[in-house]
Amino acid sequence: MGRQKRKGESAIQDEVLIEKAKAGDEHAFRLFIEKYKNLVFKAIYPVLRHEKDAEDASQEIFLKIYYALPQYSAQGFKAWITRIAVNHAIDVKRKKQRQQEMILEPEVLHALSPSEENVVVPLLRKEQRELVKNRLQDMPVNYRKVIEAYYIEEKSYKQIAQEQQVEPKTVETKLYRARNWMKKHWKEDDF
Repeated sequence: MGRQKRKGESAIQDEVLIEKAKAGDEHAFRLFIEKYKNLVFKAIYPVLRHEKDAEDASQEIFLKIYYALPQYSAQGFKAWITRIAVNHAIDVKRKKQRQQEMILEPEVLHALSPSEENVVVPLLRKEQRELVKNRLQDMPVNYRKVIEAYYIEEKSYKQIAQEQQVEPKTVETKLYRARNWMKKHWKEDDF
C-alpha cells in the first residue's frame, strides 16, 4: 500500500516538474535530467555499446525531450522518454555505421583478401547506390539522368552515350559536373 502511494507521488512530482519545464523553468528541467539520466543511459547503452557514444547521445536526447515536452500529454512518462532515447540511439548507430562503411579507403580495400573484397566492395557499392537513390530528387534534372544511369543502373559511358545520343566524352563531362554538384550540395555523410 505504502509502495503504491510512493509510486503515485513520484508520478505527480514528474507531472509538476514537466509543467514547470514546459513553462521554461530551467531548474525544474535540470532536476528532471538528474532524475532520469540513468534511465536514458540504460536504455541506449545496449544499442550503442560504447560509453562515450552513450554519454554524448544522452545529452542530445535530453535536448530532444526538452523541445518535445510541449507535445507530451500524460501518456506514461518513462515509456515516452525511453522511446525518444532508443529511437535517437538507433539513428546515431545507423549514421555511425554508414560513415564507417563509406570511410573504407582504397588502401584498406587492397589489404582485404580477395574473398573479403568480393563481399565488402559490392556492399559499399550497394550502400552508395541507396544513398544516391534517396537524394536523386534534390538534383537538377540534367544531372539526375546521368547519375541514375551510371550509379543506379550501372550502365557504361558507352551505353549512356548511345541512349542519350551523345558522345561518350559528353557523358564523362556530365558525370564530372554532376559529381561536383553532389560534393558542393550534399554533406559528406550524405554521400
